[in-house]
Amino acid sequence: MTDGLTPDQHIAISERWSAHNYHPLPVVLTHGEGAWMTDLNGKRYLDFLAGYSALNFGHRHPEIVATAKAQLDRLTLTGRAFHHDQFGPFCRELAELTGTEMVLPANSGAEAVESAVKIARKWAYQIKGVPDGAAEILVAGENFHGRTTTIVSFSTDPEARNGFGPFTPGFKVVPYGDADALRAAVTENTAAVLLEPIQGEAGVVVPAKGYLADVRQICDDTNTLFVADEIQSGLARTGTTLALDHEGVHADLYTLGKALGGGIVPVSAVVGRADVIGVLRPGEHGSTFGGNPLACAVGRTVTRLLATGEYQERSRELGAYVHSRLSELEGIAEVHGRGLWASARIADGGPSGREVSEALIGHGVLCKDYHSNLRIAPPLVITREEIDLGMDALAAVLG
Repeated sequence: MTDGLTPDQHIAISERWSAHNYHPLPVVLTHGEGAWMTDLNGKRYLDFLAGYSALNFGHRHPEIVATAKAQLDRLTLTGRAFHHDQFGPFCRELAELTGTEMVLPANSGAEAVESAVKIARKWAYQIKGVPDGAAEILVAGENFHGRTTTIVSFSTDPEARNGFGPFTPGFKVVPYGDADALRAAVTENTAAVLLEPIQGEAGVVVPAKGYLADVRQICDDTNTLFVADEIQSGLARTGTTLALDHEGVHADLYTLGKALGGGIVPVSAVVGRADVIGVLRPGEHGSTFGGNPLACAVGRTVTRLLATGEYQERSRELGAYVHSRLSELEGIAEVHGRGLWASARIADGGPSGREVSEALIGHGVLCKDYHSNLRIAPPLVITREEIDLGMDALAAVLG
């Protein structure tokens, strides 16, 4: 249903009636399948963004769609006042996939991070013995964990913070990748260290080898929780189920989201140690839609798809190819990332990221800029031939 409006009319209506908290590219999409999307005029575009990793399995993956349709005919919402037949199996299967012990389902990634913050604080008071109200959480500079008022309180991005104070206390920022600074910042009141194993919005920054193992050791030495935000980096995006797997490191808590919903519904979760998540008691935390039957059914199919290892392998192999192609392009100064997740910095004197993204539309490729970088993160179902189409388009725009 398109209401008979032209693309320009759709854009004008959006500008008039919606909040201006985004600056979308000037394309109006109506369909998606696999690694492709189609606009109102029937033009097809290769998707090089994958919904910021929410579409790891592509648009309308047939197994996920079939699961959603079947569940829509059965039961969609109960609230957590009752049990339903998808909830327990979803929690068990997600815990088994991630090598963890307990699951707290939620909806958005930001909700998962907020929930992890609450769990870490309660654990600090109840188990570690931190005085009530004194718990502190260490975070990294240039982090991105969401947009709630508490989360932007510990952001270092002025755009995320300006105009939204007063800010929530209880957080201390340390430089990302600096284990010595992290160790020096830990006190007897430190409840947790909250980090992205790979910093997404900062430019898909992969820390030096050994840093994440150092974080784990610091947390072990000081009886501090290690909370890994894997909302973007997790669920096969980097070539392993979790990005921490590359370093052989395990967190006490992980926040998951985006791809967990299969591109169909918002699904997120906190997963981790049972003795940590288990500090929550009835009435202390909740979510009406968290763990609903539709979300759990979809999440179960996602975990089954990931359990085969196929998508992790695709990300490793095709990611290496994407990085090699990007590194060969004239006009690209730097490439960062891991697996099918890359940030390409445009060389000084070249077009802006926005200009490149807009020019790519004409070549049938949808990509997104941030700062002076391009984010390259296609669905994991993409083929090598489709990658070549996108890279050839990017070469033409930069050339």
